[in-house]
Amino acid sequence: MLTLASATLPPMFGLDGSLDDPGVRVVLVVIGGLLAGAALIIGVLVATARVGPEMRSELVKRTLAWGVMAPLVGVPIVLGKLPTTLMVTVIGLLCYREFARATGLFRDKVMSGLVAVGIILFNFAALDHWYGLWQALAPLWLMVLAASAIGRDQPKGYIQRVGLSVFSVLLFGACLSHLSYVANEPTYRAPMLLLMIAVGMNDVFAFCVGKLVGGPELRPNTSPGKTISGAGGAVVLTTALGVVLGSRVLSGELASMAHLITMGVLVSVAGILGDLMVSSVKRDVGIKDMGNVIPGHGGVLDRVNSLLLAAPAIFHYVMYFRGIGEGEPTRVLTRMLLG
Repeated sequence: MLTLASATLPPMFGLDGSLDDPGVRVVLVVIGGLLAGAALIIGVLVATARVGPEMRSELVKRTLAWGVMAPLVGVPIVLGKLPTTLMVTVIGLLCYREFARATGLFRDKVMSGLVAVGIILFNFAALDHWYGLWQALAPLWLMVLAASAIGRDQPKGYIQRVGLSVFSVLLFGACLSHLSYVANEPTYRAPMLLLMIAVGMNDVFAFCVGKLVGGPELRPNTSPGKTISGAGGAVVLTTALGVVLGSRVLSGELASMAHLITMGVLVSVAGILGDLMVSSVKRDVGIKDMGNVIPGHGGVLDRVNSLLLAAPAIFHYVMYFRGIGEGEPTRVLTRMLLG
């Protein structure tokens, strides 16, 4: 515990007994088990020649990518509030970088800079546990972006510049920073890791069920290859996963069967919609992937697209029924700096 003047700064870095939490241990074991199980299944499929070279290569790349991404996301969450917030901020900035390059917004240096500042501010407000500022930033930053675009006195393209900028700061700042705000809850680690597993497995379930069952495509012009059967299978299986793990991780009212099922469906549907939303952007600008930094998965935005809508959806569900960070110190940074 660090004390400066009359303000107290809660621990923001370190394990802080997190590995003693049975929920955290359960989720970490599940993550390891899923990765090991995926490797084993791929080995069996290859040994029995059940998949062709193209599918085998796809499965191997996906498994290796998840093997790299799991610790990059999981370790900061376990290490504490500050590493978690920094991770979310970096992800938001990387997603915006890919989006800006895909849409051409990166050419407008002023607007791009303001979007980046907005993303950082959203996460700072979450780290500070200043709910009022965190909520106010959406309309305030819209004002900043709308006013700044007037400065050059070039009305041609004004709607596009402002629209893309506002869309960016809301998605990669406001929406993603819900993950940062969750870290104000002392027991955030296990639920956040569970959310990451559910969102990741939702994509896997949709892919596998769609390949096995086939059938009509969900939105053929938006995301060719995604099927109605895959989406339905993802909702059922992700909900089942959420019920099984949630009963071990969550406590109190949210651990009831009704809440677990509702949250499972909410995460799955919001995840699918987030995926289709980013696919719509890619089809609109005529590209296949937002980037190529993750072999077999495209760019960072291609991987976190489901979180863009799933994070705020589940956050406000939990906030309504249970609250997040209530009773914890608020304005922990600005109170020290500003009094």
